Amino acid sequence: MSIFGNIMGKIFHHDRAKAATTAEPPRTAPAASPTRDTPVAAKPQASPAPSAPAAKPLVDVGAVLEAMATMKADHGGNYRSSIVDLLKLLDIDSSLGARKELAEELGVHVGADGSAEQNMALHRAVMDKLAENGGVVPDSLRQ
Repeated sequence: MSIFGNIMGKIFHHDRAKAATTAEPPRTAPAASPTRDTPVAAKPQASPAPSAPAAKPLVDVGAVLEAMATMKADHGGNYRSSIVDLLKLLDIDSSLGARKELAEELGVHVGADGSAEQNMALHRAVMDKLAENGGVVPDSLRQ
């Protein structure tokens, strides 16, 4: 599994994520039914109403990470802006090699490997990607 896949799995499948998840019910049009007075053959054949795709569950990423941080002795360090602390909070390898791999995966090519510039860009990219995949990411995690 990819590093980002691991990040997403840890956040979206955390116990707190289930409590912080909301989903909009799918909207479907009511099916037309023939009336007793109308012969079925006289009605034109209507194709079934297309159903809306199932809504992705929205996971409150901020709440999940906060809940995880409260369970750690160091309260997650500076996970709100540090990719290293975020990975440590999630119990994922935070080594330079792992961050290089994550940068490749997310297409982050900013600064030298392991530089503050790259690490900040990597944190932003992870938060943006979580939001693209159904995460509700507060602005405080996108800085």
